[in-house]
Amino acid sequence: MNADFARTLALLRQERGISQRQAAQALGISQALLSHYENGVREPGLNFVVKACDFYNVSADFLLGRTLSRDGTTILDADTLYDVSTERDNVLKGSVMATLSKKLIVNSVGVLFDLLGRLGNKKAIKAASNYLSTALYTLYRHLRQASPNGNDGFFSVPREHFMGGLPRADMILSEAEYVASLCGQRKEPQNFPEMSHDAMSSTYPGTYQSLLQIIHVCGDRLNKEMASHSEHTQ
Repeated sequence: MNADFARTLALLRQERGISQRQAAQALGISQALLSHYENGVREPGLNFVVKACDFYNVSADFLLGRTLSRDGTTILDADTLYDVSTERDNVLKGSVMATLSKKLIVNSVGVLFDLLGRLGNKKAIKAASNYLSTALYTLYRHLRQASPNGNDGFFSVPREHFMGGLPRADMILSEAEYVASLCGQRKEPQNFPEMSHDAMSSTYPGTYQSLLQIIHVCGDRLNKEMASHSEHTQ
């Protein structure tokens, strides 16, 4: 077994909202033994894995950390990923601002990765994905921690490492890898897609407007922050 099994086993129980005692009784083992399994102290046998999969209604591959899909399916290509943007009347419940913000981000990220895909730079794609994934991970973890039932046990990265800046360090490294991979691409300038305003407007007639909005709003905010910082340091 591996650490993913122990963590997933504990998370599934916490997600259901039951105690170790309740789960152990349902699984036909002692609470002490379940505690050992959840903490990675002991490895269970196949019979227990089967019982746990049935009890939590997940596949063995999910329990063992071999896939992120609970039913055991593996993501083989982009077509198998769920795309929320294809939903009709795709609006986030309770907040127009949240819906608008989401659309701006989703549209802009779509433009970015389409450009990177046309560039064919796998290192840049991976670095950009790592950077954005860590940003999302950080924001979601802060949100979960702030909730009344926030539980850091849901995450594998220790709280002290998370609060100590490990995600920020990862984003800095990802950005450095992104820049380095793009600099290496300069040797083949003919491969770069046309990114003039007219070309972008023509290629991305709808989503490019979202990117422009983010560029303008973010630029204004950064300039104001810099001006405010300069005033305070004078």
